[in-house]
Amino acid sequence: MSILQKIYKVTKSTIGPLKKDFSTAKTLNSEGYSFELTDTQREIYELAKKFAKEEIIPVAAHHDKTGEYPSEIIKKAWELGLTNAGIPEHCGGLGHCTFDACLVEDAFNWGCAGIASTCLTSDLGQHPVILVGTKEQQKKYLGRLVEEPLQAAYAVTEPGAGSDVNGVKTKAVKKGDEYILNGQKMWITNGGVANW
Repeated sequence: MSILQKIYKVTKSTIGPLKKDFSTAKTLNSEGYSFELTDTQREIYELAKKFAKEEIIPVAAHHDKTGEYPSEIIKKAWELGLTNAGIPEHCGGLGHCTFDACLVEDAFNWGCAGIASTCLTSDLGQHPVILVGTKEQQKKYLGRLVEEPLQAAYAVTEPGAGSDVNGVKTKAVKKGDEYILNGQKMWITNGGVANW
């Protein structure tokens, strides 16, 4: 049994069947997964690299010095489809795989790691909705990010627990038809700018 088969077996048995093909190509060859970029992935990477060169690098020092939030860069990246890569097609997104998003992240980091993080951290808030949200929740929350250049927040870190998700104290308690959240959070990613 190859290492890939072992990983697939363990993954399948612990989290269920994979819902996405995580190889870079949509088809398998006789050797197994293909690690060649598809034509679409090459285009994504070239566009992201061009964006980093023309839009990020020229303003990176300014943002480093001032700490100014790069709203205009986020808006331009959103207009080109370089943000929100993993939002499913049924929500109006492109439905790209994680690897496609990594290509954008790599190119943006080449331009400026700080701006790259700011442009793409909305994904942290999106992933839980993509993975376990209902179709209605996905359309409600993810659809907004497709319609305009908004950001999602991500709140994990707590006093006393840090970012250890096994140690968080926040609880969701069902009251009638609603859930009441009770707990403390700190250092909320995109907390000051997020739409949700």
